[in-house]
Amino acid sequence: MEVKLWHDKREHEMLDSLADLYAIIKTTEKLEKAYVRDLVSSSEYETECLKLITQFKTLSSSLRDVVPSVERFADAYKMECPAALNRLLVSGVPATVEHRAASSASAGAAAATSAAAIAQCVQHFITAMDAVKLNMLAVDQVHPLLSDLSASFAKLGGILPPDFEGKVKVREWLTRLAKMGAADELTEQQARQLHFDLDSSYNSFMAALPNAGS
Repeated sequence: MEVKLWHDKREHEMLDSLADLYAIIKTTEKLEKAYVRDLVSSSEYETECLKLITQFKTLSSSLRDVVPSVERFADAYKMECPAALNRLLVSGVPATVEHRAASSASAGAAAATSAAAIAQCVQHFITAMDAVKLNMLAVDQVHPLLSDLSASFAKLGGILPPDFEGKVKVREWLTRLAKMGAADELTEQQARQLHFDLDSSYNSFMAALPNAGS
């Protein structure tokens, strides 16, 4: 006899989201251990960790009513992931960002501010790309995400070159969206081009960062 774990589509989606939350926490724990054991490079660790942190923030926010306490969720399922919970709930940025900020502390608060701004910019990149992949294509959904990304570029004026392609492409998309109605949606072709532009700009952004190859 087949036993159904859900009764309707909404309950099915909720269970999928809980499974995703579990997977993100477990994956973060494994990534933290791999970084400590020097099994991944600093750049690979930072890229993947930022993705997990962004996905965690998005998912935990949408599950706030169902999972008011992530610590209790982890305890209930006996996850034993202290490193992941510290990274996702306490720190909020990769260990590499923390280390750069700490090592530059003697140079003043500007270094720590730059490290936080870099992390924020990466999160805006990933959030925008994820939104496109999830078919969140209405103008009033896409425009705020690109506006946040554009604003994060402004905080990195001393790091990014003036002609950084991401700045140009995001400005072009904002101009294009401004001519559309809030309820209008990007076509499949436009969505594909937007995701390509964001992905290309993200790769250029990571390459432009100090110590990007470390």
